[in-house]
Amino acid sequence: MTSKAMTLADFVLAAKSEITEIDGAQLETMRRDRPGLLLVDVREASEHERCRLEGSMLVPRGVLESASDSTYPKRVQALANARELPVVLYCATGGRSAMAAVTLQRMCFKEVYSLAGGIVRWEAEKRPVSRREEPAREPTHRS
Repeated sequence: MTSKAMTLADFVLAAKSEITEIDGAQLETMRRDRPGLLLVDVREASEHERCRLEGSMLVPRGVLESASDSTYPKRVQALANARELPVVLYCATGGRSAMAAVTLQRMCFKEVYSLAGGIVRWEAEKRPVSRREEPAREPTHRS
């Protein structure tokens, strides 16, 4: 019996069929109307440092299970305690956050959302982001 190997696109499509995605306008409304909302960036630290949504916390997808497990000693307490709160996850384009949303749902988080299109779409819609300030570089002179 031969089965076709799943691709990343297959995993993302399967995850999106199990979760709720929200768009930028919905997130802005939730941030205004839901003061307990937890906004989680599941990208890598270097991505988060360069550009992020204001007020988001970084929990890379690779450590999501341990960070959100209330029984794990190195958990991220704010996330581990958020099982009854709205949690919105985002990444670059929405794939990692969709798969992370499935994970949190399986861990009995009650209200989990993924930002459709991620921070790329958020920025394309001219919504605000926080950026790390790059130090000015001296021009290079050749003799």
